[in-house]
Amino acid sequence: MKPLLFLLVSLPAWAATDLCIYGGTSGGVIAAVEAARHGKTVLLIEPTKRLGGMSSGGLGMTDNGSTDTIGGLSREFYQRVFRFYQKPGNWKFQQRADYHAWLPKIWGVDGPRMEEIQAQFLFEPRAAKSVFDEMAKEAGVEVVFGERLDLKKGVVKEGQRIIKIVMESGREVEAKVFIDASYEGDLMAKAGVSYIVGREANAKYGETLNGTFPFTPAPFPKISPYVIGGDPKSGLLPRVEPKPPAPKGSADHRVQAYNFRVCLTDVPENRVPIEKPASYNSLDYELLARHIATMKNVRPGPRKHAAIGLRGNGGDLGINFELVPNRKTDSNCGSEFGSDMYGASYAWPEGDHTTRERLFQIHKDYTLGLLWFLGHDERLPAAVRSEMQRWGLAKDEFADTGHWPHQIYVREARRMISDYVVTEHDAKSGRHAEDGIALASYPLDSHGVTLYVDEKGILHRERGFFVGGFSAFPISYRSLRPKAGECENLLVVSCLSASHAAYGSVRMEPVFMMVGHAAGAAASLAIENKTSVQDVSYATLRDLLVKEHQILEHTKRAAKPAAAPQTVPNTQTADDVKKLVTLNIIDTADYWLQNAEKGRNCDGVRVSMLLQKMAGHLDPEAKDLEAAFVVLAKRKVFSSPEYWREHAAPDRSCSGGNVRAIIRNFARLVE
Repeated sequence: MKPLLFLLVSLPAWAATDLCIYGGTSGGVIAAVEAARHGKTVLLIEPTKRLGGMSSGGLGMTDNGSTDTIGGLSREFYQRVFRFYQKPGNWKFQQRADYHAWLPKIWGVDGPRMEEIQAQFLFEPRAAKSVFDEMAKEAGVEVVFGERLDLKKGVVKEGQRIIKIVMESGREVEAKVFIDASYEGDLMAKAGVSYIVGREANAKYGETLNGTFPFTPAPFPKISPYVIGGDPKSGLLPRVEPKPPAPKGSADHRVQAYNFRVCLTDVPENRVPIEKPASYNSLDYELLARHIATMKNVRPGPRKHAAIGLRGNGGDLGINFELVPNRKTDSNCGSEFGSDMYGASYAWPEGDHTTRERLFQIHKDYTLGLLWFLGHDERLPAAVRSEMQRWGLAKDEFADTGHWPHQIYVREARRMISDYVVTEHDAKSGRHAEDGIALASYPLDSHGVTLYVDEKGILHRERGFFVGGFSAFPISYRSLRPKAGECENLLVVSCLSASHAAYGSVRMEPVFMMVGHAAGAAASLAIENKTSVQDVSYATLRDLLVKEHQILEHTKRAAKPAAAPQTVPNTQTADDVKKLVTLNIIDTADYWLQNAEKGRNCDGVRVSMLLQKMAGHLDPEAKDLEAAFVVLAKRKVFSSPEYWREHAAPDRSCSGGNVRAIIRNFARLVE
């Protein structure tokens, strides 16, 4: 008998690289693109099969605070989304004009404002994926999907430097600098960097919004928390804790509730019907059923920012129906006892991959069950059930994951503790970081954390918070990098150093992208200068970010254009501009009278809008800027589109004399 021969085959290590980024979230992609554009070799490792994190995982409605604070590559992302939707082929189930005409003034933009700034903040998951894929490919970023960090021996250090990281598959990667862009902060934690999970005590940083929040003024005395209503012996309903958390403001391990941001559609040919999950347990939705039973006016109906919804007492039932293009929704938690799954997120931040897979499935089954409940439970009015049954998962989204988002909404996990911890004092202008690399402007926002009963058996929800009214505030560069004694070649994007209270503003995707931009720039400087990330010159980093249009200081957008012209326009120009107003090509004459003159300049975005309006008047089929160039050249408004392609663009300007010439030519053409 011949002996058996065993051939041991090991997976090859990836080639050594300048920068390795773990986590293809929105911030991770932007960090990779930034470094690659500076000539660095970049390896981006994404454990799932899709780039973009929540931006392409279901979050199609960007919570952004002030859009005027979004700059750099983050701004470029939204500008590319705008251009994505200028292509007629990307409007399969809806007309672009119809969507923009409906779009209310929310999230800092409405239809006209989108056209003005050439940036779109509401989009389908597929649009975000397309843009992220395009940006990474153009920059030459090497992307690896489906590889997860070995959580037992995945980080190899010499002194305070990471030498290499190891995946579960055994594959290794060496790099000069590493960036942890994951939502959980696994690389950061396994590198020995200090971090926290849960909520700090208010006393820790002198805050008011941190720690536990028991005995809030919103208990539910009419909703029994017991399996058999009013009978404590029957036991508590799922996810209800038997006692309050620690005293108000105390530190604890809990994190705010996670959920799925699901993409629904009512377009029959694009709809995948909601199926009842095999694990369906009606008790999971008993609190919601009892809550709805206390409501008046339970019926389908619109609200301010959604054309349709399931409503009761003026609020949503379980989920909301925020609309994104092509008759789809970005459906978030819409009410008490909705898609936020209290308590099920506590183990996620420190959990291993198996634990997270289990929790992912629990959340998925719960959310599918919620959608089934809303469409089929006979305790709901027939009109509500009928309306819910019109909606289903979008067939053209998430084809490789059964049309279900690949990413759970990890609202908060680990948070690094570095030399600078962003706190609510930063947001409330109590202090101002002098090494800012991006701005946060969204309200301090935390979803609910715990359901519990008090000693009288009354049901409570330990509330989150939503506190705004402050100006945009800078995020310190020091909050992106560990303490020098812990790791000198690692930067952290999503799990940056912030208290639970302040993280509520920092955790928005536009901010993650701006932080990613700064991390990519800082990593490039550290590589070029052969320094630690702690020794990167802030002055040099700031100059680079400013050059790349990152916004580091917030100046409010003027409500009106400058009024008084510095020069008196000639009579012919005034008559031509007046004609544009009459034809609704422009709203007011002041800006063009002041700037469409020799020796002055006109903003590139304003000019691009002017060109589109002119072309649309001449040919209603001219739906985008490129079509406008063709029409205007054909009709001799200008001789060649090349100049306007280059200058009628964001962050560019056009000669006032040239703009005056096209206004004159157009006015004569339409006489």
